[in-house]
Amino acid sequence: MRIDPKAFEHITGPIIESAIEVHRQLGPGLLESAYSPCLHYELTARKLRFQVQRSVPLIYKGLSLDTSYRLDLVVEDTVVIEVKSVVEVLPVHRSQLLTYLKLVDCPVGLIINFNVPLLVDGVKRVLNPAARLRSTV
Repeated sequence: MRIDPKAFEHITGPIIESAIEVHRQLGPGLLESAYSPCLHYELTARKLRFQVQRSVPLIYKGLSLDTSYRLDLVVEDTVVIEVKSVVEVLPVHRSQLLTYLKLVDCPVGLIINFNVPLLVDGVKRVLNPAARLRSTV
């Protein structure tokens, strides 16, 4: 089954609006650690539920390994956000986000790179075709 990105616009739209507001206020060139709390503030102002630095255990062939990954943000239990401040979003960043999406069974992720002149150019959407779809309304 194909995932329709439009089915998640009611969540991704306000997320992107939040990121644009942060970028409008701060501009490019800062560290991720500066943008993240500002993004949290904007998501809260838009009444979106989110988890910061959500820990995801690594399970290999049924064995829980003594390691875990931390996701920057998970919004409304549906969208994983990777906050970046890099010269260029690389294919490895997309691959990393897709792996995270699979680990937490979320259908959509956003890489938000704040180190660009126009934030809209720094937003990359990644879809998880393997996600079990659940209601997001």
